[in-house]
Parts: sequence; C-alpha cells; structure tokens
Amino acid sequence: MNVIHLISGGDSGGAKTHVLSLLQNLQPRIRVQLVCFRDGPFAQEARSLGIPTRIMGGNNIPRLCRQLTEYIRQEGFEIIHCHGSRANMVGALLRRPTGLPVVTTVHSDYRLDYLGRPLSRLTFGTINAWALRRLDYRIGVSDAMVNLLISRGFPPDRFYAIYNGIDFTPPPPQGDRLTYLRSLGANVDEDSVVVGIAARINPVKDMSTLVRGFAAGYAKCPRLRLIIAGDGPEKNKLTALAAELGVSRQVCFAGWISGGMDRFYSALDINVLTSLSETFPYALTDGTRFHLATVATAVGGIPYLIDQDVNGYLFQPGDWETLGEHLAALGNDDELRHQLGEKLYEKASTHFSIQHTVDTQLQIYQEILRRHHRPRKKRDGVVICGAYGRGNAGDDAILEAILQEMRSIDPDMPITVLSKDPKATRLAYRVRSVSRMAIFSWWRTMRRSRLYINGGGSLIQDVTSRRSLWFYLMNIQAAKDAGCRVQMYGCGIGPVTRMSHRRLAAKVLNRAVDAITLREPDSLTELQSMGVTRPEILLTADPALTLPAAREDETDSVLLRAGIPPQGRYICFALRRWRGFEDKAPLLGKAARYAYTAYGLTPVFIAVEKHLDPGAGRLAARDLEDIPHYFLDDAGTAGTIIGALSRMEIVVSMRLHALIFAAGQGIPLVGVVYDPKVSAFLRYIHQPCFMDLEDLTEESLHQMIDHCAAQAAHPEAQAAAVSRLQAMESQNVEMARRLLQQ
Repeated sequence: MNVIHLISGGDSGGAKTHVLSLLQNLQPRIRVQLVCFRDGPFAQEARSLGIPTRIMGGNNIPRLCRQLTEYIRQEGFEIIHCHGSRANMVGALLRRPTGLPVVTTVHSDYRLDYLGRPLSRLTFGTINAWALRRLDYRIGVSDAMVNLLISRGFPPDRFYAIYNGIDFTPPPPQGDRLTYLRSLGANVDEDSVVVGIAARINPVKDMSTLVRGFAAGYAKCPRLRLIIAGDGPEKNKLTALAAELGVSRQVCFAGWISGGMDRFYSALDINVLTSLSETFPYALTDGTRFHLATVATAVGGIPYLIDQDVNGYLFQPGDWETLGEHLAALGNDDELRHQLGEKLYEKASTHFSIQHTVDTQLQIYQEILRRHHRPRKKRDGVVICGAYGRGNAGDDAILEAILQEMRSIDPDMPITVLSKDPKATRLAYRVRSVSRMAIFSWWRTMRRSRLYINGGGSLIQDVTSRRSLWFYLMNIQAAKDAGCRVQMYGCGIGPVTRMSHRRLAAKVLNRAVDAITLREPDSLTELQSMGVTRPEILLTADPALTLPAAREDETDSVLLRAGIPPQGRYICFALRRWRGFEDKAPLLGKAARYAYTAYGLTPVFIAVEKHLDPGAGRLAARDLEDIPHYFLDDAGTAGTIIGALSRMEIVVSMRLHALIFAAGQGIPLVGVVYDPKVSAFLRYIHQPCFMDLEDLTEESLHQMIDHCAAQAAHPEAQAAAVSRLQAMESQNVEMARRLLQQ
C-alpha cells in the first residue's frame, strides 16, 4: 500500500502529535510519504523521526496541483490523505486529475478553527468548508467529531472514526516526586493529593471552572493541591480568582513544562480537564499511562474513554460544584483513586494505544481501496423500511441487527433507511436515511437499489393504526414497481382484523413480495388464513436475537448511574401501561417482594421504552419501600439494555423486546401478555411461563418465578436454546443474500 499525506507544515498541538506518531508507526507496514507545503519545525521533526518528508510549497495553487499530480503518478500512490484546510483544498483539486480516493482527517471543528480571526475565517474557513464536502472520505478523531459533521449534512456512510493513540510502553522512573513538584513552585508535602492539568490557559479550556471546583473540593479535603501546567491570556484572571477563593497557596501556576511531560504526569494523583470543547485530548490519554484517576468534562470523545463511576468521573462543562465533589471524593479515598486509575489504564491501553490507532488506520485504507475498486452496478444496495426513527428501543434494535447482517453480506453495499427521523437514524447508524414522507426521494433510491426489506416487527397489522398498514403495503408495492426484489424480514404478522384489510394485504403480498421470513408460527397461521401463498415463506426468528451485549464497563456505567451495584443478584420487571395494568400493578409488586424474600433477588424496574415505561415501574413498586429495589429509567442503547438484562437472573416482562433481548442472553423468562405477539414468541422458543395480563394472579406469578428459579440452576439448557434461536435467525440473512444474487 502506498499513501501520500499532505499537510501545510505549520501544525501544532494534538494534530501535529497525531500525524507524526501515526506516520512513524505506519512506516514499517506500508509506504508513506509526507508532503509539507512549507519547511519549518514540523517538517524537521518529521525527518528526525525517519518519516520521508518532501517540501512542495508556493502560493501558485494550479502549479502546485500539477506538480503533485505528476509526482503522484510517478510514485504510484494509491490514496491521498489530507490534514488541515490547505491540504483539503489541494486534495479536492487533485481528485479528478489523479483519479485516486482522497481522504481527510478532521482534527477539529472547522467552524471554530479561525475564531477571533474574521478575515481568515471568511477566506480559509470558507475554502475549507467547500473542500471538506468535495473529498471522498472523512476521518474524525473521535466518534463525537464524526457525529458533529454528520449532523451538518455530510454523507454518513463516508465517515470513519479514529482515536489519538499513544505508546503505553512503561515509562522509566521519573525521580523524586516532592523535589520535582517543589521545583515547579507547588506547596506540597508527603500527604498532599496533587491535581494537575496540562493545557493552554485560554477560554475554551474553561479553567475558571477548574479553580472554582478545586476550591470547593479543597474545602472538603485540605490535602488537595492544584498544579496548572501551561500559559495563556487568562492566567492573570485565574490568579485573581484563586486569591478571591482563598486558595492561592494551594494553586500553582507552573507555566510550560520543559523536557517532556512524563515527569509532570508521574507526579500527579488526579488528572483533570475542564474544556468546553474537545475532540479526543492527549492530555487525558497521556495521564492514563501513569494510572491516574481522572475527572473531565463530558465533551467530544471523552465519554468514549471514561465510563462514569467505573474508571473515572465526568461532569458537564461549567459545573464546578460537581467537579468539587469528585475531587473531594478522590482526595479523601486513596483506594478509590487507585481503583479508578487502574481501570482507566486497562481500558486506554487496550483501546487507545498507538498500535490500535495504526491498525484502525490500515483497516480504513483497506476499506477505502476496496470501495474505490468496487464494480459500479446499475442496481446496487438495499432499502430498509420499518418503524424507525421513533425512539422505540425494540424497533431500533431490529434496524441495528438488519444493518449488521446486510454488512455481513457486503460491507460496502449502499444501504438507505426510511425513517420518521432521518437525522437521528443517520447519527445512530451512520447510514443513508430519507424521510418516510419524502416520496420522491425514496422512489429514486428504490429505482437504484436491488433489494427492498420490510424490516422486522409487526408492521402488517391494523390494531394500532390502519394508516400504518396502508403505508407499508403501499411501500412494498412501490418497491416492486421500482424493480426491487422484496423481502419481509424476520417479521410478525397481524392481527389484521378488518376483512377489507385482509383482502388488501393478501393482494399486495401475493403480487409484490418475493420472500417472507417470520419470527414465530402464529404469523404463519395468520398469513395462511389471509390467503398469502405466492411468496416463499420461512419460519426463522427475530433479528434482534443476534445483537451482542455492550462491553462490561459500559454496562457497569449504566447501572452505576442508576445507583445499581453491578454485581448484585437481580430480577427484572420490564412493564408498560396498558388497559387493565393499573389493576394488576399491585400483583407485580407482590411478585417482586416474593422474589426478594424467597430467592434473594433484588427487583430492578427497567424502562425499555424510556419515554413511556418509568411510570409503570413506579406504580408496581409503590408498596416496596421496606425492601431494596431500583429503577433503570434510561438503559441507553440496545447493547447496554441487553447488557443490563444479562445481569438479571429472571426477567418478568410485558415488553416483547425485553423478552427477546433476555432470550438471546439465555435468561429465564416470565411473559405478561398484553398482545398475542408476546405469547406467540414465548411459545415458539419453548418458554412456558406466560399469562394474559387480565388473567394474572398472585399465585400464578409466584409459580412462574419458581419455575424460572429452577431453570436458572441449569444454564446449559439456556445456552442450547440460545444457539438454536440464533441458528434459526441466520435464515433471515441467507434469504436476503439469495435475493441479492438473483
């Protein structure tokens, strides 16, 4: 692989560190060539690191582009990689004459690059904004940066995320800590707990919040000391603020640190960052090398590093009170500092090492080349339509699973999702999305696509809305008329109650659908009773069964934020308001009490639908004040919901997708049936514990909990059931593969 990197040559800070460390570590594995548009310290440092560096400067842009085009052809480069506004402009101009894919790494928000410099913002900023939209691919230095650009209308399927990686080789001993700290001017002794920050003292770093938070923490923990390593226009203001708050002797302004930062970080106990905006700062990952407890604002890519209460603390920008509480807690608890520092080091060294960054960059290059050489087809890709963009965790899980399976067929295949909220769908899944109401947009997409998927859930039904049924049938017919193959994917059917709707559905499905894969047998019975015979029909399983749980630390963070100890023994109740629920809620509360007294299982009321379900859980738990219980009102994404459910020993649920998620993890289930789809699913997977909501009794709930408690003692049977379900589900994707190949 042969990649040319373009950069202005005047870069500094995180962008400079990222580019130089990346190229230095890419060299042993591929050929890289750095081209700077001017000579200077950047180019000199690159040469000193052994990076092949060439200067091609001048303000004559057409001549520069001609020189670069000739050089690129002579040397046989395969990818042009740009860094910074000037390089982006040149890269945009090189796309056509070279015919090569051009990618840029976006190191910062381009709208903020020229703050305080209106002329530069008007000229260079405008040119950069133009160039960014004309390049083929973009790499954000955090997922947060990628999401920011997607929210501004950049194509979501042409983005990659990469994180600033560092070398986690153990640093050598750094000498006596007290001697070093006192040499900086710090008023410290053996018992001091030293808080530190290394950053330029400017408004975006918001160090007034740091000083206020430190003063609040110091009031509760007099061992705390603060060292600010850096300089900038706000230093005098901060000095005055420290005096005003009475912490002048405890705050040290050390200025810029010479001779490298290892000695500085090795002398700290707590690393802190109070920025209003960040991408993915080296100031935090550098601190992880020294196993430092860390407190930072929840901005940019920082929450991807720090899991709240698991390996560090997060707070909102400007919230100095919360910062002070975190600093005091860490200052007063040596074991807590050690524990958080070790866990953060463990995560950072695994996911944010320079080797991980290099591996990610190589994977990006390989995908870019694969996509660049992918044969162009008149018809290509998939359109997916379902109840997406409504904030429903179950429907979103179906979409996530279908996308995962389509990418297993062809990772470069164009995919478009019809969504009620296309912006939210683009951000969540980095996939093209158009509004369900934008008829001409999705019609054009169908004309170019190969397969249309009516995606999961119970879309063909008229109980909740007849207009919904009409919409999906119209969409299916439109896809067939546009020339797509049509698959209804791992879905449920019915109930369709009106005879006119049953005739209409049978007519459209027989005429327009090529294949239907069903998540349970009751749906097959419904299709047969409607007279649907023409499509190929298979019994499979719900796509959401294939979704994995989130990482352990992510799940721990979700639980801890709700005050739930991650390692307890729990029974889950996933409830929703429905006709008759108010009358039965006390019975569910008594079932929670029974599980606690009989089996030692603490009740957790999980809201699968966070906007609708919390009230149902609280209604059921109204009489549980004398026993421990918890509410998880926002369990996050499908992955973290699955992770939370995987920590349960029994799941009692009205919500179908809580049952599906838990079934995928092998958890014993109790179904409270408000809709036939719940009982249909449980019968299909041979889980016998379910009862209609209206028939629920205290005794029946106790008996079903007893049965599940006995099941939990035989996890091997649950594991076998999970394997069977996943094997059945694989037929969904195999059918899609076959239709795409026809």
